[in-house]
Formats: sequence, C-alpha cells, structure tokens
Amino acid sequence: MASGADAVDALDVAGFVFHAFPLHPPGKPGTSRADHLNQVGKPLLFLNGTRDRLADPELLAGVCDRLGSRATLHLVDGGDHSLQVLKRSGRRQEDVDDEVAEAVSEWCREVLGL
Repeated sequence: MASGADAVDALDVAGFVFHAFPLHPPGKPGTSRADHLNQVGKPLLFLNGTRDRLADPELLAGVCDRLGSRATLHLVDGGDHSLQVLKRSGRRQEDVDDEVAEAVSEWCREVLGL
C-alpha cells in the first residue's frame, strides 16, 4: 500500500522493503499488481520465498528485471509467503530469519548507504 501511495505522490522514504510482495492471487499468475512500481523512483528490495503461492519467482524476477537497478530480489529457498521453510528442508527457521535480516542489512548499507 505504501508503494502505491508513493507512485501517486512521492513519500519521504529512502526505499521500500517488501516482505513477500503479493504479486498475484494464488493460482492466478500475473504481474499487474506490480504495474505501479514503474512510478516509484526509489530503491526496492523484494524478499520472497521460492514456494510463495502469491508470487511466482520467475514472474517476480521478470518484474525486477523490468524495474532495472532500482530493484533487488532476494529469494529464500523453500520459503512460503511468510518466508517459512518446511522442516524437511533441513534448514532451521532461525537460520532463514538470520538470512533475511542480513539481506535487509546489506541492502540498507549498499543501496541506501545507511
């Protein structure tokens, strides 16, 4: 919702971190929910899981490619829409959470200069 508001009237923010961007409804792949991002002139970080039923990873990668250098995509292997992994993945959720936190921290340092 904040990125939609920014697309209409720029907000006073440095960038946007999307924790599981809902690109499309479950079972209905599409990219129209991301159309407004063309009007957002700020850096964008997408944190999505490879099992997210609301964002096909290939479609989201295509959106990020179209947005160019403003967009960074970090995929959580085996993560769902909440970035939760299955126990059978062999990964501890704590490690996944650390991975996500590090991705945000690194993006803030490298992209936003914070």
